[in-house]
Amino acid sequence: MNTDIENLFKDKVLGHPAGLFILFFTEMWERFSFYGMRILLVLFLTAPILSDSPGWEWPREHALALIGTYASLLYLTPIIGGWIADKITGYRLAVVIGCLIMTLGHASMAMETTITFYIGLALLVIGTGFFKPNITSIISEMYKGKESKKDGAYTIFYMGVNAGAFFGMMLCGYLAENFGWSWGFGLAGIFMFFGMLQFWLAGDLFGKIGAKPNKVHEVELPQNINEKNVVTEEVSVDEKLNPFTLFDKVLIVLSSVGGLLYLFNDPLEKIKDISLLPFEIGGLSGSNVVVLAALVLFLILLITRISRYIPVVRDRIIAVSVFGIFTVFFFAFFEQSLGSMTLFARDYTNRNLVGNSAMIFKVVDALLTTVPLIIITYVIYLLFKKTFSKIGISNIILAIAFVGVWGLVIFRLSDKFSQEGNQIDATWFGILNSFFIITLAPLFSRWWESKYNPSAAMKYGIGLILLGLGFAILSYGASGIPSGAKTASVSIIFLILAYLLHTMGELCLSPLGLSYLSKLVPARMIGFMFGIWYLAIAVGQKAAGTMGGMIDKISEQYSLGTFFLIFTLIPIGVGIISMLLNPILKKLMHGVR
Repeated sequence: MNTDIENLFKDKVLGHPAGLFILFFTEMWERFSFYGMRILLVLFLTAPILSDSPGWEWPREHALALIGTYASLLYLTPIIGGWIADKITGYRLAVVIGCLIMTLGHASMAMETTITFYIGLALLVIGTGFFKPNITSIISEMYKGKESKKDGAYTIFYMGVNAGAFFGMMLCGYLAENFGWSWGFGLAGIFMFFGMLQFWLAGDLFGKIGAKPNKVHEVELPQNINEKNVVTEEVSVDEKLNPFTLFDKVLIVLSSVGGLLYLFNDPLEKIKDISLLPFEIGGLSGSNVVVLAALVLFLILLITRISRYIPVVRDRIIAVSVFGIFTVFFFAFFEQSLGSMTLFARDYTNRNLVGNSAMIFKVVDALLTTVPLIIITYVIYLLFKKTFSKIGISNIILAIAFVGVWGLVIFRLSDKFSQEGNQIDATWFGILNSFFIITLAPLFSRWWESKYNPSAAMKYGIGLILLGLGFAILSYGASGIPSGAKTASVSIIFLILAYLLHTMGELCLSPLGLSYLSKLVPARMIGFMFGIWYLAIAVGQKAAGTMGGMIDKISEQYSLGTFFLIFTLIPIGVGIISMLLNPILKKLMHGVR
């Protein structure tokens, strides 16, 4: 066994190598900065110029078009970043490069000028491409030969993801809404910088792990908390090689160029009235023609490649492709949380509490904030005991960062308790997803391990239906809002229940997709299908921005309740289709569960 792996497992924290917790905190700071900034985007772009927190006063459709393109690109660049790390930099250096680029991106956005804003978004997209795929690859290398402990490692790591999202949205949102957008964008960058320093200075702990490019690319499943995280070869049938032909490569290039042209053209056309595709065919705009052509070419690529496999492999890849379509639908609606649902929280929700309601909320909010922070601080104490003699400076950087978090949390809570009533920040509702994931994930994990574990198609169906039911609650809550209304005072309970149902839907579907991909696809095709899977999520992200941007048009012509009713019916309909396809998909999977 690799001596570096053996050395890592000598110093354990909560039964795992101390190095895992270095990665835990690095991921936590990255998610802190990512979600802390992202939830501010739609609020900053649409906030009135003449207001307490002046923004750019963009139409909602324009803001969500830009956010959709940004979110979509975040799922495309990791494909390139993973390749660069495999071939050139190694995983650890790629993570440091990603952190540095993202830090510069946040700093650029904090300046709040037009040019620095766009530069900041571009840097965040590039930095995420380096960071996202490679930090999980380090975990893969750490646990070689110790696969039985990987599930626990990823569960811990996934908690770091959600802890970072939780505190990032809470603290960046609080500063931005109460003191100015630069404070929120800037805070995200500060903690990204701390995360980079802490990881870089802890390099000696890992030895050669993640330091050299690995010739064998392993696809890891960073969001999979319920299934095995190791990519294993499940196919026992004889297989023939299916190399990419020149025709395949041409289709890949053409469909990729078409997709990227659409991604960049959509916000440019809406915001700046500049078109990269200034033509029409049959009444369709150039943008729509190009994206439809790219989709057709991509489908031809997929169908021709699948048809060249032997029947068992072909059937399994068809099943993966169907799940990919369901994934597009899920994310197109689920990602309203950082778009139309955040706008609903700001403009249509009664966030002013008084009397007993205000005090109850303050107490609950204080417990939600401090209890997780106390637990994480205890983990830091355990980490220091094991590693201070080896990576003392890294520990000190981590301690400084957490002193800063504690200071901000105490300042925020004292500010809230000093107020006679209480106004809930619009960004506060975003933390509910992370909170519900942390509390509900163990229950869902037990469900998947029980004899009542549903099949893949049933899980997708349940997840989509729960997603639709969350929007049904919002539709009911918004049913009394008149057509075209720009503000309202709907009870906060509707948003809270919607986030609960959406999170339950996410736990049914989101963590499982890559696991099924790893089981159904031959190992030599994992890289290609991994790219396609993230492409499906990217399409869903862009669709989320496009559909969310219709909020004004639909609410003015019909009502806001009708807008959310559309978001209710489509996921439920697709979920029912998934359940009806269950027998066919089970047959296509040939015994894989």
